[in-house]
Amino acid sequence: MKRILNIHVFYLLGLLLCFSCSQETEPAEEPAEEHQEEAPSDVAELTAEQYQVAGIELGKPEMRNLSSTLRVTGHLDLPPQNMASVSAPLGGFVKSTELLEGMRVKKGQLIARIENPEFVAMQQEYLEAKSHLDYLELEYQRQKELAEEQVTAAKTFQKATAEYRAAKAQVEALEERLRLIGANPRAIRTSSISRILPLYAPIDGYVTYINANIGQYVNPSDVLFRIADTDHLHVELTVFEKDIAALHKGQLVHYSLPNEKTANHKATIYLIGKEISPERTVRVHAHMAEEDKDLVPGMYVQAHVVLDGQQVPALPREAVVQDAGSDFVFLYTGEEKEGERLVKKFRMVPVEKGVEEGGYVQVALPAAVDTAAANFVTKGAYSLLAKMRNTEEDDLH
Repeated sequence: MKRILNIHVFYLLGLLLCFSCSQETEPAEEPAEEHQEEAPSDVAELTAEQYQVAGIELGKPEMRNLSSTLRVTGHLDLPPQNMASVSAPLGGFVKSTELLEGMRVKKGQLIARIENPEFVAMQQEYLEAKSHLDYLELEYQRQKELAEEQVTAAKTFQKATAEYRAAKAQVEALEERLRLIGANPRAIRTSSISRILPLYAPIDGYVTYINANIGQYVNPSDVLFRIADTDHLHVELTVFEKDIAALHKGQLVHYSLPNEKTANHKATIYLIGKEISPERTVRVHAHMAEEDKDLVPGMYVQAHVVLDGQQVPALPREAVVQDAGSDFVFLYTGEEKEGERLVKKFRMVPVEKGVEEGGYVQVALPAAVDTAAANFVTKGAYSLLAKMRNTEEDDLH
């Protein structure tokens, strides 16, 4: 009987020992669960020292006049008076030229020599007509004097006058034909007849196109050279018709050239076209703020037209951080005493970005946020994000 009692005692002691062990091990799991609940992924905490080191600054959204932009494309172009196409008005064979693409030429500079036998015939006709005019002029003067003295009949004087005027008109017409092909009538003499017709540069500028070589026969309609005066390049934009209503003269344009990542160049809208192309676009002419003679007409540009601004809530650009592909700002939720430390607390709030200008960005905050009373991190937001993410990684480890 005593032995059975001892067995029961030992059995009860074993049960009590197992129960006490389970009581000691269960509380060890609770702090871990509580720690996970106390560290939400959108909350950050900083001590006063960390707050100062991070350079945190607080502020409220401001109503600012921010301008939206319109993205367009275009190219560099020249006005018609700054471009010239050079042809041989009489046609003929190219005798000589020393031009190369990119070469700078001056107005009136000899750029090519064209050989054409017809030029010889034109000079001959002009000299013969001029010589005949000289004879008729003398005859006209003689008949005029005789008519004044009533020595000759009036009919004879009238005939001399008609012949003289007809010859004078013929000479003037031949002179204009010579000027039309680039020849100087006053330089043509009996001893200076030439089969070579010189071609001169009509404007100052750079040679952009050459279609001539020695011995080539060219027609009057063929363009042999193109010359561009790049002193007055402008930006020619292509704007869709739906966006034209937002544009007006004087608006600022930021544009970039090929291989440029940022739009560092400026221009101002000067003219807006009045014709819609088959592609439903309109040409917009903008003057450069700083002209560059080294640029080439036809260069592709990407541009942003600054549209008229409006009052919108905005925060400094550095107040908005990007995390996991979304935009956020940090809302200051207050401070608490934790032991001997004073802890400042922040919460990430999703935000939608709008227009950016002058270091500020338009923000659309959730309706639940009282923007009038709330304070947001305006400086040091990325430092706060890095601190929050590093803390999460430490907790996971």
